[in-house]
Amino acid sequence: MEKKSIRRREIEQVYGKISPFELKDKLISYAKETKVSGTHSLLDAGRGNPNWTAAAPREAYYLFGQFAVAETRNTWHDGDLAGMPQKEGIYKRFMEFLNTHSDQAGVQLLSDIVHYGINVRGFKPEAWVYELTDAMIGDNYPYPDRMLTHVEKVVLDYLVHEVGYLTESENPMKIYAVEGATAAMCYVFDSLIANNIFAKGDKIALMTPIFTPYLEIPHLPRYEFEVIEIVANEVDKNGNNTWQFPDSEIDKLKDPEIRALFIVNPSNPPSTAMRNETIDYLSEIVRTHNPHLMIISDDVYGTFVDGFKSLMSALPYNTIGVYSYSKYYGVTGWRLGTIALHENNVFDYLLGNLDDSRLERSRRRYSALSVTPDDIQFIDRVVADSRQVALNHTAGLSTPQQVMMAFFSIFSLLPAGKVYKEQTKAICRRRQRLLFDGLGLPVPENAHDAAYYTQFDLLQWAKQNYPADFSAYLQANYSPVDVLLRLAEASSIILLSGGGFSGPEWSIRVSLANLKDEMYSKIGSVLKLILEQYVTEWQSQ
Repeated sequence: MEKKSIRRREIEQVYGKISPFELKDKLISYAKETKVSGTHSLLDAGRGNPNWTAAAPREAYYLFGQFAVAETRNTWHDGDLAGMPQKEGIYKRFMEFLNTHSDQAGVQLLSDIVHYGINVRGFKPEAWVYELTDAMIGDNYPYPDRMLTHVEKVVLDYLVHEVGYLTESENPMKIYAVEGATAAMCYVFDSLIANNIFAKGDKIALMTPIFTPYLEIPHLPRYEFEVIEIVANEVDKNGNNTWQFPDSEIDKLKDPEIRALFIVNPSNPPSTAMRNETIDYLSEIVRTHNPHLMIISDDVYGTFVDGFKSLMSALPYNTIGVYSYSKYYGVTGWRLGTIALHENNVFDYLLGNLDDSRLERSRRRYSALSVTPDDIQFIDRVVADSRQVALNHTAGLSTPQQVMMAFFSIFSLLPAGKVYKEQTKAICRRRQRLLFDGLGLPVPENAHDAAYYTQFDLLQWAKQNYPADFSAYLQANYSPVDVLLRLAEASSIILLSGGGFSGPEWSIRVSLANLKDEMYSKIGSVLKLILEQYVTEWQSQ
């Protein structure tokens, strides 16, 4: 018992001082120490890694890998040593490969993926198949280093039609393929500083609750930004959080000293997309009061919301779009992400209007890349900065990863991808229903809910169901981490604090993506039991 109390005190002491993901690791160690061996297994609903994967595009991908290796042996075959793929006649050989492998899993989808590029995108067959084959082998540096030419176009199709990047702007988008959304985040932050667009102490805005790195990075010594929070604190007529932003919060962006806005949309952890009316109001505020506002929008959960609309479509001039394939396709280990930016954008405008001192520093930084460094666009500077400029020639996401990205993108645009999309949404909604059934509560009605996570506010529940002195009792006698500790201690259930995401202090986040369906019924039931314990303790006072 003494060991348990020491561990509990340690966790209570660090609550609110460290990242919720670091706190989660401490809760896991606590749960392992307190659980009775064999009575229950550890249930970690704190991590957002999905427990599903997209099998069909992987089958096509690995079958294509066989073709690519065969191509290298066609060039040079000396035991384990082979050559490099050759372009001439490669499409014909690919069709022959499909015919001789017609009974293998993935062959039809592989054919459909390649012919999407030819029939829908108008790619020349030899050039398209050769790019994929050479990229699959990975025998050359990525070229162009920002993204392979054909792959960029099909990924753009995906982002436009599935993640809401559709826009009436005539200016094309450029994409940089990166190692997931976290890499995108780091690259964008670093380039804004490196190009003297940002300076220490600048004022930025975060739309909260938000993924914790967005809260933590601005306060690092190299940035030290002044942070203004735009809070999703709207409630409905019953007092429930809608996780939407009232106009009064959006009005904060009228301040022209706010240089940039960071948003995860749909949000993390509330998992709610910004409604169209708010997007329209935000667009009006930016155009009228803060036309040079830089917006970085992380849209990783957009595919889980019907009719999702990214800020990339509403404010194409102001917005960098960040996206990761990890959650939708179950590929966190593949590290597939994108940075997207329209050719006509505020970032390039700000680069062109730097004062002489900053402009000269920028020229020196990129002078080895071009005789006219002033002409290098911001997105190409992000590519160079990702390799400290001097190693720009080795920049870019590995080419086999780009092939996988292309396969996932085209799969989504085919009929099979439409079925897959409905399946993934159904998984999240089913688990959400099971969780709330276990809690004995109705599922909140929210047309903008991605249902990838859910955030439950314990204090809000207390105020809605019991006299005011019950919530006062909770706040006077317990800290928000107590519910997380009780879950870990009683049933080895690991959840995250919503307060660590700058959400309500007494809220908890549950990932609906990474456990079996029946586990969510259990989490709901155990959480209900703990809530009832609080009530019993209060009534006994």
